[in-house]
Amino acid sequence: MNEVSATLELPSALVVLPGGRSAVADAAGARELRPPYAREILEEAPVLVAHAAMTARRLGLNAPGRSRRVFDALELWAFARPARFAAPSAAGLAMALSLPEPRGAVAQAQALRAACAQLLAELAADPWPSREEALVLAETLERGGWAWGAHVIGALRSGGPLRHTPRGSGLEIWSRIAEWEDQAPPGDAGSRPIASEAAEQRLVELLQKAGLDEARPSQKVFAAEAAWAFQPRDREGEPRMMLAEAGTGIGKTMGYLAPASLWAEANGPSVWVSTYTRALQRQIERESAALYPDPAVRARKAVVRKGRENYLCLLNYQEQANAAQLGNGDLIGMGLAARWARATRDGDMTGGDFPAWLPTLFAIPPAAQASAANLVDRRGECVHAGCVHYRACFIEKAVRGSKRADIVIANHALVMTQAAFDGARTARGLKGDNETTTLRRIVFDEGHHLFDAADSAFSAALSGAEAAELRRWIRGPEGRGRRGRGLEQRLLEIVGDREDARHALQDAIHAAAALPGEGWSGRIAPPDGQVNPIGPIEAFLVAVLEQLRARATPGDQGMEAAARPATDLVRDTAALAAAALARIEAPLLTLARHLEDILDDETDELQPADRARIEGALRGLDRRARMTLPSWRSMLKAIEEDAEDDPDFVDWFDATFLYGRVVDAACRRHWVDPTEPLTAAVIAPAHGVLVTSATLADSTLEDPFALAEMRTGAARLPDRPQTLRLSSPFDYAANSRAFVVTDVGKDDPRQVAAAMRELFLAAGGGGLGLFTAIRRLRAVHERIAGPLADKGLALYAQHVDPLEVGALVDIFRAEEDACLLGTDAVRDGVDVPGRSLRLLVFDRMPWPRPDILHKARRQRFGGKSYDDSIARARLAQAFGRLIRRADDKGVFVMLDAAAPTRLFSGLPPGVELQRVGLVEAIEATAEFLGTS
Repeated sequence: MNEVSATLELPSALVVLPGGRSAVADAAGARELRPPYAREILEEAPVLVAHAAMTARRLGLNAPGRSRRVFDALELWAFARPARFAAPSAAGLAMALSLPEPRGAVAQAQALRAACAQLLAELAADPWPSREEALVLAETLERGGWAWGAHVIGALRSGGPLRHTPRGSGLEIWSRIAEWEDQAPPGDAGSRPIASEAAEQRLVELLQKAGLDEARPSQKVFAAEAAWAFQPRDREGEPRMMLAEAGTGIGKTMGYLAPASLWAEANGPSVWVSTYTRALQRQIERESAALYPDPAVRARKAVVRKGRENYLCLLNYQEQANAAQLGNGDLIGMGLAARWARATRDGDMTGGDFPAWLPTLFAIPPAAQASAANLVDRRGECVHAGCVHYRACFIEKAVRGSKRADIVIANHALVMTQAAFDGARTARGLKGDNETTTLRRIVFDEGHHLFDAADSAFSAALSGAEAAELRRWIRGPEGRGRRGRGLEQRLLEIVGDREDARHALQDAIHAAAALPGEGWSGRIAPPDGQVNPIGPIEAFLVAVLEQLRARATPGDQGMEAAARPATDLVRDTAALAAAALARIEAPLLTLARHLEDILDDETDELQPADRARIEGALRGLDRRARMTLPSWRSMLKAIEEDAEDDPDFVDWFDATFLYGRVVDAACRRHWVDPTEPLTAAVIAPAHGVLVTSATLADSTLEDPFALAEMRTGAARLPDRPQTLRLSSPFDYAANSRAFVVTDVGKDDPRQVAAAMRELFLAAGGGGLGLFTAIRRLRAVHERIAGPLADKGLALYAQHVDPLEVGALVDIFRAEEDACLLGTDAVRDGVDVPGRSLRLLVFDRMPWPRPDILHKARRQRFGGKSYDDSIARARLAQAFGRLIRRADDKGVFVMLDAAAPTRLFSGLPPGVELQRVGLVEAIEATAEFLGTS
């Protein structure tokens, strides 16, 4: 035992695996426990765990609150190694510390103690960023009752003398975060062409820097051909657009970074690389290290960019930290968030380096958690240059950094919403502001999701939650203890003594009282059925719910029905709701015009901070007064008039359920073909667009790219796009097997559970079960978690375990023999090379859900063949998760005997689909994976 752990003995470490198998380890050794004894330890003794809430759930207990008795190793990790990755489990911590993977409960309990001892030793030897800063925060957390307080303080004080006496609480991070410095505008991008040969040479250089010997032939072809999208365009509105399918293993990221980096150096800024998933955003940022090996240079040259709602807001943090110090919040969580904020690369709390599992460890009220929900600018309340932390603001750093970066790594949603918003402002003759960005060159990775991303970005929804959010944005917090800043607080100082602007501001605040206020959900859908709506919007939502109950069939997650023909009550309340929204919209527009006048009339007098503050306010006003409110009124007008259906749009009502109870209702409008606004706002204004994916083409079509052209907007351009199709270099025939099981009843959860259990056991773990319904996932998990645990296999499950899907995938990746159950989010977001994923099982064919919107699109885009194309693509994407490296081996199993053979044509060449009984599939899986 090292001297650090000897000074304050670690408590007994308790590990409870999925299924309930438990073990405890202390200084005397480790042993397995029966569940009753494990529960007794967790409830009564000092205990060391990894994720207290999940440990309790596996023992059938409620998540514990914070206490000095429960030591969560994940909190110690968050303090000792802030902003560094570890899968949130005992095994994940061990491997993050370069310890051998512990297998089984006993080994994990021992590893948990070893991991904590190592972390304490690190704090004693070399605490980050200084011994003094770490110590002053640890002492604050100790006073707040942190279980680890005495251990951490002892380690820090044992490691050496202090250079100075630390002062403060350690929570004042804003004073220690580097400020941004503004620079002159970079100017417009140029149009110098990029030669294919130069792109190939750059690729070779990148691979050498990454430690790879040479480019694969297909990767060279990809880089050379992708250079076409970086040539100058010849006519306005006609970008050089390319659709490129690059099978798994091609190395397309390096392939497009080669010409993109050359173009940015010659013409920039910037090339925007857009992804659909957060995981790929971070993966691309990591791979950009080949371009910019120096981390400081990479931070400037390759900027990850997301929307404001993803970044830590220092003002929100300060308010919540102050409240926590007064006893009104989670002081320990805020302290650990402070450690992260000092170490983070860019302040990204959603998919960045913030540990999303941190707020879930203990039973803490949602409003008190140190979580993204409480600490980001999710509610549009930013005061911009009026904020005392403006010059240290993470989002301001990201915005400014993206204007000068060579590569901006964004996501589809941000690219589309920003392009649409900036385009609308430009169309009105307004100048760009600090956040305006001209997207000249765009790479859409995960391009098969472009249609769905556009569908989300260019839709409208008038719901209780959205309307209540607009009220809060205008009027500020009205409930007790609520945080936030309304329009008056954000703008009164700006409008000053301008009487017309002040009147417009007050009129908007007064009119917004018609929007749903505190407790709206309980008034429109109370458990006892006695509705009590306040205001015209709530009355409209009550009428919507009545129409839904009359015409819709409730499902697992809610119900939906066509908006028209509407009932008399819906039409009457829609008219009143539209009038109320118009009374809000008018003064907001007036206020926006006054702010625009200030920018024009006082341009030579405004200080830069005041200009930035006005521009920020205008962006918020524009989004709501010129985009959101008009779209809501348009929907309501169509309902009021019972107008004929617009062939370009689909309108419908839906209700959202939570635990079987209605919690919200909405009126929704989507484009039938969202590539129309996508093309107008994003594609046509660009100079070059590269859309790439491993599953972009469809071999069953006469023209394999015809569907991709339709779903990416390319079909709307005057000329057809360039196309490229490169097959994966992997030997799928030798390294994979694909089975359809013919004797399992897909509608019988017992048969599905038994089949999945035996297949997971045959593979020895490493199994991913994919479901099309949460209800069936939970039913299978309940039946197989225990039997798998009895055989030493851990089973994790989305919608069951108290972790977000990214953390579950991290654990699944780290623990080689673990199994995971999930839905679409897992299929799209999992990237698990190696043995950790060696078996993939679908519970049934992933047909698109035949909801109102899909039915309209099926009619527009080809009927049965449209359904087939979506299901075929989902199978191909899932199969692509299975084989990620040349030496991977994997088995694909479909438990739906009715699955049509035609839908498996999207699997890689060489994969032979076999229809077999369950016993044969089990035996073949064990034999192929070498576990028999």
